[in-house]
Amino acid sequence: MSPRPSAEDREAWASYLGTVRPLAGRAAPPQPPAPAVSAPAPRPVAPRVRRPGAPLAPLAIGAAPGGLDGGTWGRLRAGRIAPERTLDLHFHTLARARQALETTLHEAQAGGLRCLDVITGRGSGEGGGAIRRELPLWLNLPSLRPLVLAATHPGGNVGVTRLLLRRPR
Repeated sequence: MSPRPSAEDREAWASYLGTVRPLAGRAAPPQPPAPAVSAPAPRPVAPRVRRPGAPLAPLAIGAAPGGLDGGTWGRLRAGRIAPERTLDLHFHTLARARQALETTLHEAQAGGLRCLDVITGRGSGEGGGAIRRELPLWLNLPSLRPLVLAATHPGGNVGVTRLLLRRPR
């Protein structure tokens, strides 16, 4: 599709048409169409930057988070982003598991790590083990939520939660 002629082009064409005579039995060529009046161009929208201290949206394991591109999210979910550290919470009490998670997440972010696995195990029963049920609540604690960008079960393995950490500012 060719671009619409400008006002100068239309004036030049009209001036040219005044100097020519159509052939016998033919009509004069039509004027080029006037440009369509369009709505003003939308103003560019600045990317939303989270204000420091503003609350983060709750983190849900397996749900795509805001602020993460689709390609990275797909690689994380499929298990193609390798963990740089693994935390195995098997045989921990709830209190020890929570403390180990907090310590590991803070150390990992301070060390510049980007991805880690938290092994809770599948647990017994319908809802899984106690640690597996508590992990989403712990990840949303005010002390941990700012550290974690995304969480998923890589490759559908519900006994492992892969965490993508935020880059330190």
